[in-house]
Amino acid sequence: MKKLVSLLLALVLSLGCFSGALAVNEDVEGKVVVYTSIYQFVIDMMSEQLKAEFPNLEVEFFYGGTGSLQTKLAGEMETGTLGCDMMLVAEPAYSLELKEGEWLHQFEVEDADKILRFPYDEEGYWYPVRVCNMVIAYNPELYTPDQLPKTFKEFAEDPSLKGQISMGNPLTSGTTMAAVAALSDKYGYEYFDALGANDVMIESGSVALGKLETGECKAVMILEESVLKERKEKGSKLACIYPEDGVILIPSTAMIVAEEKSANMNTEACEAVANWLLSEAGQKLILEGYMHSVFAGMTEVPYDSVDTDGLIAKDMGVDWVRCYTQREEIRTNFQEKVTID
Repeated sequence: MKKLVSLLLALVLSLGCFSGALAVNEDVEGKVVVYTSIYQFVIDMMSEQLKAEFPNLEVEFFYGGTGSLQTKLAGEMETGTLGCDMMLVAEPAYSLELKEGEWLHQFEVEDADKILRFPYDEEGYWYPVRVCNMVIAYNPELYTPDQLPKTFKEFAEDPSLKGQISMGNPLTSGTTMAAVAALSDKYGYEYFDALGANDVMIESGSVALGKLETGECKAVMILEESVLKERKEKGSKLACIYPEDGVILIPSTAMIVAEEKSANMNTEACEAVANWLLSEAGQKLILEGYMHSVFAGMTEVPYDSVDTDGLIAKDMGVDWVRCYTQREEIRTNFQEKVTID
């Protein structure tokens, strides 16, 4: 009997220790509202994992494209208080704007200089948490690579592609805005003239991918993640061309709203969430979302993708300051030269 009692007591104690180990973040409480342009399926995965990691924290996501989020935030700024506590946005240019406007909370990511292989704000106002990659997609069942553009320049200028190319809308998509900023920086606004002359179609990624499948489009400027998702989840044969004049890598950032200007004044919880995103578990989720990790030394890549460090070596680069300070000029030039239905 004594042995049985001892065994039961040991079991209870071990279960207690195990339960405590599971609930390491029980002290993170309250509510956090996150504005984000991340795909809904990634939000769903993230919500599930955050609930397990922070059982006493309510994390509410509001999804919108970059353009709609910027419009929403501009309206909220007039009141002096934002409707969110955190933002996970498409690219660093908007982070530069919000920092300059003193809307952001400063926080520290431990060993950021060692763990991150992409730039971050050295004062601690924003950090990259995922990397999107703008490429050219095609259908290898209908066309061979020698029939298609090898560069972004050929994508815009090759007359054999006229009326059979597609891309996103930089007025609403942050990643497309980053891409056209980089391309106009490299080739001048003449690049937009070429796109317009080649009758590029401006449409959503899902529509563009559908046109690749049917052959209505020969080539599409699109995020690599959209193609990888189709390949894994639908068995699609669509493939990526990694342009010889450079891929366009877009590190997407996490920001925390300054406490006195935030919805729930819960910066401590926001810091915990941001640091989780920059943990191994958070970065594994990014890979599952078909995006590249920001971690230095991370050898894993999204499904069916290529080496991230190799992409960095081929990155065209984006002038994020120009992307912010000349945003309206770039958009206006695009609108004037390219037809947007």
